[in-house]
Amino acid sequence: MTRASPSCETLWIGSHLSTAGALRAAIDEAVSFRFGAVQIFTRNQRQWTAKPLTKVEIADFHAARRGTIFEDSARIVSHNSYLVNLASPDADNLAKSIACERAELERCEALGVAVSVAHPGAHLGVAGGRKPKDPNDLDGDPTTEELEGLKRIARAIDGLHRELRGYKVRIALETTTGSGTNLGYAFHHLGRIREMVAEPERVAFCMDTCHVFAAGYDVSTPSKAKAVLERFDREAGLAHIAALHVNDSEAPFASRKDRHAHIGEGLCGEAWFRAALRHAAFATVPKVLETEKGDAADGRPWDVVNAERLAALAVSK
Repeated sequence: MTRASPSCETLWIGSHLSTAGALRAAIDEAVSFRFGAVQIFTRNQRQWTAKPLTKVEIADFHAARRGTIFEDSARIVSHNSYLVNLASPDADNLAKSIACERAELERCEALGVAVSVAHPGAHLGVAGGRKPKDPNDLDGDPTTEELEGLKRIARAIDGLHRELRGYKVRIALETTTGSGTNLGYAFHHLGRIREMVAEPERVAFCMDTCHVFAAGYDVSTPSKAKAVLERFDREAGLAHIAALHVNDSEAPFASRKDRHAHIGEGLCGEAWFRAALRHAAFATVPKVLETEKGDAADGRPWDVVNAERLAALAVSK
């Protein structure tokens, strides 16, 4: 089995890995690659409902973790269903989204997964006449429609927290590119949601390097990349980031397009990855790749190649 550098373990670098056939498969593969983090789907992410986990599945997942670094639940991240939209203005869709999110949190709690990443949602309004190629307004206050969407997200999260008292798993709201009417492209969107919920300690964030770049935050030099992280700290809080998605961007800067690329083969630039990978706030935060699978030109899995590239950027001078 081709393995990544041992430094991936100490740097908490890993990838989103498949659970096809068995949930434990992702843990087994992460261990074989000597990864320090892993992200999984606990179910088919493109369906509203899923069969409940069996006792055997849960026990098998815990058995796979035993004796490995993944006994530390903070190293394991789930990603919720792409169908979930907690900002939806449609009552039926919102109810389905909340039910789907609740099921995901229940599965994570049973499996001992510490963090469940969620896209904040889309408000689905007219966006004040905003056109697809209009840049994101990263400085201005949310529009009326955006603010209503943010409030719906906070209310939905409050409802989930009330129903799931005592749960340890946290929802990690992800930064987005701002495509369509998606919220979360501006750091202050995430900060505002966390401020509005009744139990903010149960809400975390996930920063995606590709999304931040495509949203329009200038990370082109070391000083600018540092400034972007400082801005996130002011507007949302670096201490609340519980996961990093480390992806390069195939789409141009400020394009509002979500197109992941292999590390070093996109447009984000090394300065951005170095800043994110080396920041003290992220020393024990899972750093997860969501890049294309398959084998690189040298025959090794792309996940291993990309992880090694990240590790090199994290430790090189």
